[in-house]
Amino acid sequence: MNKDSKFTLIVVGFVIFFISFIGMVIYGYKTFAISSPVKKSETAFRYHFALVAEENENDYWQLIKKGAEQAAKDNRIQLEYVAPKKADNDELNKLLDRMIATKMDGIIVQGTEGQRFKDLVHKSVERDIPIVTIDTDMEESERKAYVGTNNVEAGKLLGKALLENTTGEQYVAIITGRKEAINQRQRIQGFKEIVQHHPRVYILATRESHITKNGATMATYKLLKQYPQINALIGTSALDGPGMVEGMHEVAPFKDTFILAFDTLLETIQLIKEDKINATVAQYPEQMGKNAVEAMMKLQKKDLLVNRLYTKTKIITKKDLLSEKDVHP
Repeated sequence: MNKDSKFTLIVVGFVIFFISFIGMVIYGYKTFAISSPVKKSETAFRYHFALVAEENENDYWQLIKKGAEQAAKDNRIQLEYVAPKKADNDELNKLLDRMIATKMDGIIVQGTEGQRFKDLVHKSVERDIPIVTIDTDMEESERKAYVGTNNVEAGKLLGKALLENTTGEQYVAIITGRKEAINQRQRIQGFKEIVQHHPRVYILATRESHITKNGATMATYKLLKQYPQINALIGTSALDGPGMVEGMHEVAPFKDTFILAFDTLLETIQLIKEDKINATVAQYPEQMGKNAVEAMMKLQKKDLLVNRLYTKTKIITKKDLLSEKDVHP
């Protein structure tokens, strides 16, 4: 073997050795080196809350979610939103139980009727997870606070609006979201407290819309067929107003009927502008969501002195819309 060949072999061997050595060093570092602890980012979440809603895609609950998410973002809180696909108390309770199991720092949830809900709230409090009810209260439970409308007073607004804006005998049908929902029952209770002693008001029937527009349409259609004398329709949940208008259009499009709705969804507002709905009760769901998150933040340190945090309600008419008076929060 000549000198040049030997030199070439030596160089190649050295290169192979050098590459192998570098590879071994890198592998050893990655395998055995202990990383220094990473500093907690200033943007890390302070708390982890859950919002358990009545129904996932419901427009009203989406507004509550929007307000809660904005408050969570402003305060560096991780917010998890969960809800049944369709309103169902059993499914809501299952979701609440799941959120308790995940050891949230706090849970915001719609109050529901029944011992199961009260047991779950007790379970949550036992695990030092405070509960705030939103939209619908359950006072008999160990919830730390309620945030939302005073639903009895909201019902009274409906009753006053009917008496103040109509004359003569009123044959009333009530469309309600769900008869089992506490907030719906409270609104009907408030309405009846105002009108029950007025001899010109007759409540003929109450039907469920199952908190859907189609449900309100079908309920209105059937009621008008059964009671053609109806000349006043009262809705107690967000999609009842548009549904009642649709039902009226199918059965008696030219009949003069006084219609009171609930909430200020865009479709409801448009129907008021078109004189198809006379008025609606304005709630402020975005504000509810915001206030609930803020209340939960305070509960991380101590209990609240005031545990009923009512958001405002008011009657909105076409006149209010034309003057742009406080229609939206």
